[in-house]
Amino acid sequence: MTDKEAFIDKLKKRTRTLAVDLIEFCNSLKTCTATSVITYQLVKSSTSTGANYRAACRARSKAEFYSKICIVVEEADESEYWLEIIDEANLSNNKNELRRLLIEANEITKIMTKAKNSSYDNK
Repeated sequence: MTDKEAFIDKLKKRTRTLAVDLIEFCNSLKTCTATSVITYQLVKSSTSTGANYRAACRARSKAEFYSKICIVVEEADESEYWLEIIDEANLSNNKNELRRLLIEANEITKIMTKAKNSSYDNK
């Protein structure tokens, strides 16, 4: 396995792990009307991040890769946004896990943004 293949595999696992961790985290949130809406959005955006990254890795062209990676960036950033809302609205009692997930979502957003920008430069 090349370094590039290993990196791609690691990132696929990382996005999948984030989605699973966020699903579990959502189940721990305070129960109220707002959390049901936010949880729905967060689960959608976090699972979409990993699913679309996998699709990007199977792209048939540079244009298709760029299109998919743009979606990945958007969904990763949206996941980070919903975590910020949870934090600011004080909807979680588990501040340590919330901070860990915020850091991970931010790192994934940065990595995907770099991939998007690099692929645009190489079009």
